[in-house]
Amino acid sequence: MTDSTAPAAPAPRRRRRWLRWTLGGLGALVVVLVGGILIYSQVGVMGAEPGPLASAEADPGLTITDDGAGIVISPTAGATGQGLVFIPGAKVQAEGYIATLADVVVDDGVTVVITKPWLNLAFFDPRPLSTFTDLAPDVSTWAVGGHSLGGVRACQLATDADALVLFASYCANDLSASGLPVLSLSGSEDGLSTPQKIADAKGELPADAAFVEIPGASHASFGAYGPQPGDGTPTAGPAEVDRVIAEQLAGFLPRP
Repeated sequence: MTDSTAPAAPAPRRRRRWLRWTLGGLGALVVVLVGGILIYSQVGVMGAEPGPLASAEADPGLTITDDGAGIVISPTAGATGQGLVFIPGAKVQAEGYIATLADVVVDDGVTVVITKPWLNLAFFDPRPLSTFTDLAPDVSTWAVGGHSLGGVRACQLATDADALVLFASYCANDLSASGLPVLSLSGSEDGLSTPQKIADAKGELPADAAFVEIPGASHASFGAYGPQPGDGTPTAGPAEVDRVIAEQLAGFLPRP
């Protein structure tokens, strides 16, 4: 009598089939995640308000150069050798900060490099600080700073700089023993980086860090890109907030 029962598939064949299914599933998951990140990073990107940007671009005291990696804003005359690398907030275009930072460039001779983060998200930009400081080789001393999520990234790069400036932001890494000079600028009406969140994160900074809360400033007051979902309502005008920012930076940024 002939045995009609089919032989079982060899174990190695079953393992290969399982491995193909597993790798295929992981590959599909990666594609979905990457696609989701790409879509998220490009939807709802906040650009510069046309009026303030046009005024800054027409200012004879400013020289504005887009180098691909970042936008260099330098004084036409009277450069002091001081520099600030500024990292934008999540999904805010670099141009949205030109008007806000123009006063410290024109009035105080500071060179500012506004970075252009990959995917409009600072966390996905692994480039070192030198990528941006190299764009302004005449600058002798550098502070690094950033707005919102850009400030969190600036904290990660801070040990390569001479100082750190937070614009409506706070650190997620411990710099309390770094010895770095730190200036934290915030707004009383910020609905995102609220005063309470900034106070809760003080322990990540050196004990002598300077904290300045600007009355009437909201989260979006630290740029010129329009209102932002979830933010508070500003009661201080852009010109007033820009003036305070410039005054605070002028008194804080390290000199050569």
